Amino acid sequence: MKDQLNVIMTPQRQDDNTVEKKIAILLTDGFEEVEMTEPRKALEAEGFQTHLISPKNGEVRGWDETEWGNTFPTDLPLAGADPAQYDALLLPGGVMNPDTLRQDQQAVRFIQHFFETRKPVAAICHAPILLIEADVVRGKELTSFPSIQTDLRNAGANWVDREVVTDGNLITSRNPHDIPAFNQAFINVLKEGKRVGSTVA
Repeated sequence: MKDQLNVIMTPQRQDDNTVEKKIAILLTDGFEEVEMTEPRKALEAEGFQTHLISPKNGEVRGWDETEWGNTFPTDLPLAGADPAQYDALLLPGGVMNPDTLRQDQQAVRFIQHFFETRKPVAAICHAPILLIEADVVRGKELTSFPSIQTDLRNAGANWVDREVVTDGNLITSRNPHDIPAFNQAFINVLKEGKRVGSTVA
């Protein structure tokens, strides 16, 4: 008798470049709320897993344009997060959030791992100031909120005024209005499996 009863149906998988990829979202109190929630929603809609990681335990509070926003439970404390377990990094902006994180050496080292291992990093608004602290912007073309363009240029970056800039695996945007383009560029890089150092798009 043929082994028909022992046939195991394999479930259809998603795109190999999407399935099981995990995205770390590094943040603390004062992140611009929409710069986390909208990219996270877009990433999860594509089948990626996202984890909120923070030096704070328990929860973080967003900033909603001119006042405090909602609170969000974190998935892991930064002290217990291994960057090697993640395929990419998302850095939301806000003014307070990156200014606090840049003073945390563990946060800076977490960011550096993604550049050292040539994994995608997406940073929006004020978040690229963290990349200065991590010493990874020299020679990179990027954008940001205009108020930190001089800081980025002084750190060796080629700052440009565009809604989204993709330099290899580094994706940057200027402000919340750029989120749709930012999300799409990040997703494209994640799906294409590009590496830092490729041609600027």
